[in-house]
Amino acid sequence: MPLSRLLRPLLAATLFATASAGAAKGVKDAELGKFWSDDAAHVPYRAIQTGAAPAGQRLTLVVFLHGDWQDGTDNESQLAGYGNGSMELIDEARKAHTPLVYVAPQTTDAYWPPARVVAVVADALKRWPIDPQRIVLTGISNGGSGVWDTLKRYPRCFAAGVPMSGMTEPSGLKHIVDVPQWIFHGEKDDDTDVEWGYGGAQVGSRLVVRTLRAFGGKPIYTEYPGEKHVIWSRAYADRKLLPWILAQRLPGPPCRFED
Repeated sequence: MPLSRLLRPLLAATLFATASAGAAKGVKDAELGKFWSDDAAHVPYRAIQTGAAPAGQRLTLVVFLHGDWQDGTDNESQLAGYGNGSMELIDEARKAHTPLVYVAPQTTDAYWPPARVVAVVADALKRWPIDPQRIVLTGISNGGSGVWDTLKRYPRCFAAGVPMSGMTEPSGLKHIVDVPQWIFHGEKDDDTDVEWGYGGAQVGSRLVVRTLRAFGGKPIYTEYPGEKHVIWSRAYADRKLLPWILAQRLPGPPCRFED
């Protein structure tokens, strides 16, 4: 087991303190309702709609995937550290008077099975006026890896992906070359190496970006010089990120998550 995995309890305490210090905290945790998917997995998730949908319009869905130190079933831990900064997107949407739906599911065992992610998406589609052509995945660390795993499994189902400090297997990247992606990582990541992830079986963001570009993809890549693993509060606070997310849309028909 990599040393970084053994040090994750210490990392968790550090990242919560960092995220909490950097976040504006305009949104209270209690504002996000508690829900569970209505399938056999009964996946816990938190959710909020930032404003009423204009008549006849449907909204962008932003799905946030947490890191493995927030695993569990309490339906609370995934919001720690202001959702690791991801709730900044809620703040920005409110400031801009832009309605969207934000959901934050919870997983277990340090892994995001794609089926678990889409179970929450399917449940959310039943509850809110979501545009099925405007579903965007974002996540941090293992959640960033979950973004890539889910995009690979359902390459025609998501409008975009925003993985941060993640890693993934090189296999399957060719299948998501046309999915818009904005990828974030710290140059000196001390948990998930920016180049080689955990040693090469799963590679870091630099190698992912090079591979996607070699296949003809055009991912946006932001690497923070000198920064380590916990870069997501800074990334989610980027004022260009939410407009970019809102601009993404599937080029084809909505997905039934059967592909």
